Amino acid sequence: MSLADQQQLEQDYMLHTYRRKPVQFISGSGMTLTDDEGSTYLDFIAGIGAVSMGHDHPAVTRAIQEQAARLLHVGNYFYIEGRGELAQKLSQLLNAARSDGDAVPWRTFFANSGAEANEGAIKLARRHGALNLGGAHTIISAKRSFHGRTLASLAATAQPSKQEAFKPLPAGFVHVELNDIAALVAELEQPSAGAVCAVILECIQGEGGVNPCSLEYLQAVRTQTQDRNILLIIDEVQTGFYRTGGQPFAFQHYGIMPDIVSLAKGLGNGMPIGAVSARGEVGDCFEPGDHGSTFGGSALAVAAANATIDAMTHQGIAQQVIEVGAYLQQELEKLPLVTEIRGRGLMLAVELSKPVAGQVVDACLGQGLVINNTGPSTLRFLPPLICTTTEIDLMIPVLHDILSVL
Repeated sequence: MSLADQQQLEQDYMLHTYRRKPVQFISGSGMTLTDDEGSTYLDFIAGIGAVSMGHDHPAVTRAIQEQAARLLHVGNYFYIEGRGELAQKLSQLLNAARSDGDAVPWRTFFANSGAEANEGAIKLARRHGALNLGGAHTIISAKRSFHGRTLASLAATAQPSKQEAFKPLPAGFVHVELNDIAALVAELEQPSAGAVCAVILECIQGEGGVNPCSLEYLQAVRTQTQDRNILLIIDEVQTGFYRTGGQPFAFQHYGIMPDIVSLAKGLGNGMPIGAVSARGEVGDCFEPGDHGSTFGGSALAVAAANATIDAMTHQGIAQQVIEVGAYLQQELEKLPLVTEIRGRGLMLAVELSKPVAGQVVDACLGQGLVINNTGPSTLRFLPPLICTTTEIDLMIPVLHDILSVL
């Protein structure tokens, strides 16, 4: 079916929740996407960071095909192959920066998306507050954060433009400035919306414009919450699974240990899967019946996630992201109009001196390059983790020529 036909069908029969770009992708391989007319594109957004190991990764594709031929789904009333092994792998990755003596098992609940993972984290934090903090239920998040579009995760998402149309949102959420420890402490000491049970943060805000927590701030947040028996939830939906390089998760670069971590995106290489993991006694707060999901942790999703994690390990992705990410940042710094670069590894944003980011994205698409913008002057880069300097060397001249004439 042609692009025009597809556009008409979606216009007539789909809810208009996206302003789609005028291209219809039909296949992909590694860093490359192909449209319905046979044109190819270098993909530097990777399904918003989800296609972590590249399109049609052989091991992941094979695992999905083999599992689909055996069993897709039976529901969570039963045991299936691979789910326990996947939960164990996540526990090991979450403990990767700890010595064996300090490692505590993490328990995981599997969902279908990052928003669902954050919903689970919110419920778990409130359950912990009810059991251990006299019913404390308020959750503090940072301004410009993004935690999802379900009502509770949207209430935690401190972006008024995304919230306004859906008020009244669920109560019990408070927003403070990122990297302002005084503002956080003030809210902890004199809560404006009831006793606090948890703080939820992204180590690097993704949809908010790739805004990192400072080392001093995140360490202070951990100290302040720990002293009060308040939980720290780290949203690793976009930063997780080596996206920031070196360590599996961004929080591990900060020398902290959260209580709850929400996961998704890169875990399944494009296969929908999310997870909420909790360590120690926090992971014991849920009992049968407290939370659930029809499709969460399905046989197909588990097979894809196991294969994705194994591929990351076997291909040395942790070190590759460090090296290629440093090269990408170095080359982006040379471009016209660039005033700032934020982020880490292969999660970078470029701030431009003019509000032309949308024009740049459209021009790039016309030149066979897929990137996106998170604001009028902010370009974002989230390529598959298999990205090499070769693809960067192909992208930079295209960006240079476009930015030079704006």
